[in-house]
Amino acid sequence: MRRFIIGGTKSGCGKTTVTCALLSAFKRRGIKVSAFKCGPDYIDPMFHRKVIGVCSHNLDSFFCGRDTVLELLDEYGGSAGVSVIEGVMGFYDGTSGSAYSLSEMTDTPAVIVIDCKGMSDSIGAVMSGFLHYRHNHIAGFIFDRLPEKLIPLAMKLCDELGTVYFGCLPKTDFNISSRHLGLVTADEVADIHSKLDRLGMLAEKFICVDKLLNICEMPLPGYRKSEIMSFSNAPTIAVARDSAFCFIYKENIELLRKMGCRIEYFSPLADSAVPKADGLILCGGYPELYAERLSANAPMLADIKRLLSNGMPAIAECGGFMYLHDELTDDSGRTYSMAGVIKGRAFPTEKLQRFGYITLKAAEDSLLLNAGDTIRSHEFHYWESSDCGHGLTAEKPDGRSWECCHTSGTLYAGFPHIYFYSNIEAAARFVRKCISYGENNE
Repeated sequence: MRRFIIGGTKSGCGKTTVTCALLSAFKRRGIKVSAFKCGPDYIDPMFHRKVIGVCSHNLDSFFCGRDTVLELLDEYGGSAGVSVIEGVMGFYDGTSGSAYSLSEMTDTPAVIVIDCKGMSDSIGAVMSGFLHYRHNHIAGFIFDRLPEKLIPLAMKLCDELGTVYFGCLPKTDFNISSRHLGLVTADEVADIHSKLDRLGMLAEKFICVDKLLNICEMPLPGYRKSEIMSFSNAPTIAVARDSAFCFIYKENIELLRKMGCRIEYFSPLADSAVPKADGLILCGGYPELYAERLSANAPMLADIKRLLSNGMPAIAECGGFMYLHDELTDDSGRTYSMAGVIKGRAFPTEKLQRFGYITLKAAEDSLLLNAGDTIRSHEFHYWESSDCGHGLTAEKPDGRSWECCHTSGTLYAGFPHIYFYSNIEAAARFVRKCISYGENNE
């Protein structure tokens, strides 16, 4: 299986640009390519999808154990000509969820991107540090924003350090803006297809594409497959999907499909009602950017409140959780009425709130978890709630903990984004509750 990780020295070093350049180059060559994102990020996979025209998936070694990570890599990358895995933050950052951990777990070679702006010989010091910090699968380096006159120096440094020069990218006009949740989404980048096509041409000129393809073919380690229950009477799940609600793990949806569920997408922005369904997922996104339009769609808000009041099983994560509040305040200070399921207001803050990996533990039985059960999750938000809930206890890897989330026999609503493969039984509980609701409301 051909595969490699594009790691980096830090966040913002050019991993996404290099990854998109390579995906575009492979596509131009007619190679069937699969893309992955290391860690819990939603936005980078959107760029991958724009390049290759198929879904990109997350691989997260905090959410999942070794067997599940290998299973997902094999399932979504096994039939591809090459699998490109974009790293997260710096290569060694993120402890158990780092690109380094994923590389070690899957025996996947890593190519490290160095942002060379403002450096010359110091590039060698950075390379040496990454090569010798600990045992690793680093195969070589790609040098981003490297002036052409310094290419001989980069090659010489690779020779001296006994590693491989995989090329470089000069400074380009492919600048991706950021906002409070990271990069803007791919749909917001003007003329993205032509920009990505130019990136592919730059990759062919400056990156050693053939060399990358030749170093990365190796067998995947053995693993034990997950046991996934299939329901013959599986329900229909309505899933929010539009510009305001666009952050969801594809693996969660595909796991529900494996269980037999039918997925019906709808738009809280444009539609007047939820499609006929037995369960509801309101995923994360940017509802604060569309608060006025969401508030103006009174029929949709009323329908969601009616369905949840009637006991429809519902998962509402982060942006979806904010949408369920009485009110949502945007970043200009204007406040708008929302669904009124959660009593309180969602409002902006000046800094990132409770960022990072957490494990959620239930004290009582609820929609997703039995008392004592856990599910791994991730938080990344600048907005806060006047009532975050207290149905679950969140614990960070460093031991800090707090209460969060509104839970009941039919509801999970909170800021944490959950990952079903970290507790497949939680997905099965959701499906069973949806089946029961559908049978009682025929």
